[in-house]
Amino acid sequence: MLRVRCLRGGSRGAEAAHLIAAMLGRSVTGWVQRALQSTSSAAAAQSHDAADHVTEPVEQECPVCSHNEWDPLEEVIVGRAENAHVPPFTVEVKANTYEKHWPFYMKHGGQSFPADHLKKAVAEIEEMCNILRHEGVNVRRPEPMDWSMEYKTPDFESPGMYAAMPRDILLVVGNEIIEAPMAWRARFFEYRAYRPLIKEYFRNGAKWTTAPKPTMADELYDQDYPIRTVEDRHKLAAEGKFVTTEHEPCFDAADFIRAGRDIFVQRSQVTNYMGIEWMRRHLAPDYKIHIISFKDPNPMHIDATFNIIGPGLVLSNPDRPCHQVDMFHKAGWTVVKPPTPLIPDDHPLWMSSKWLSMNVLMLDEKRVMVDANEVTIQKMFESLGIKSVKVNIRHANSLGGGFHCWTTDVRRRGTLQSYFH
Repeated sequence: MLRVRCLRGGSRGAEAAHLIAAMLGRSVTGWVQRALQSTSSAAAAQSHDAADHVTEPVEQECPVCSHNEWDPLEEVIVGRAENAHVPPFTVEVKANTYEKHWPFYMKHGGQSFPADHLKKAVAEIEEMCNILRHEGVNVRRPEPMDWSMEYKTPDFESPGMYAAMPRDILLVVGNEIIEAPMAWRARFFEYRAYRPLIKEYFRNGAKWTTAPKPTMADELYDQDYPIRTVEDRHKLAAEGKFVTTEHEPCFDAADFIRAGRDIFVQRSQVTNYMGIEWMRRHLAPDYKIHIISFKDPNPMHIDATFNIIGPGLVLSNPDRPCHQVDMFHKAGWTVVKPPTPLIPDDHPLWMSSKWLSMNVLMLDEKRVMVDANEVTIQKMFESLGIKSVKVNIRHANSLGGGFHCWTTDVRRRGTLQSYFH
């Protein structure tokens, strides 16, 4: 069996075999890996003899390979709601939540989410996993953990939060898994729930990068960040003022969205310019990072504002218009404005807006996982020739995410291409 290592940029096994064959100038078969790993001429000769009996190499693909948001989905990580805790009501949490929910945080901060609500969320996500498996997707899960445990660093102390939203902490670029440093203190140790999975992927050939972990000292946050009304937030965002400073790099992975060689990102309450610059240098020259912005009073995570669902096809939130939308029109992209969400006003969305309706997960270009209750956006997808796979995760929405947030696509069947010119 031919076993080849994964190459940067998501090269597939066949491409790697071709490269090695060209370098060695001969037929490459099952002895290649052993020959490359050994300096023993005897071992090489033994491998050569074995090669005489192998006529067709079997390619070994990297278990991690995803270049965009829409290629056919083969493997995905789905988060866990179990033991999820409400983050303490610190300045960075206050800046990312709306005033009507502040009493909830003041009452429940550092404690478990309401038990009955959490139980329903757990059941919904289990059903979501079952449906993904039925659609032919391999589902992986993070480890259950005790998020009530208090931890202390030289700069702060906090309990944990959850491992519900892998999209926030893990970014897959080609065959590389990048661990985001995060910006909330309650999420400092969230990576621990995913480490067993990441180590498994790494042992099987994936690249693994951990971005610099911020100290999350007081200097990372504007302690006097003035947040009283939505108008205040609009004004501050328009002025480029956010609760996170440029003291050190920080970013959440969910502020990035991929379209092959082009990756789009927003400066937000949890992602600063230093974090974006770190990503730009890390991924150069194979990928280009584009900073885009929106008329958004509370920017945090891009995928309920600007969700790329196909080659040259993007959902753009009509309530949060993109300031750079013309560059997408000039590139020949189709920009679709999704309909107003149908979720009732009294449904608790403690950590997000109603626009989770557009926070969808593409199973491929013609299938989308979408809220079973949002019939208007289902009709929109139908008009685009996309079939809706309907799932109800309303209680899970309350924890801060839709289908895109609750998942990180580990492997999609496709190749690295350019879609933005």
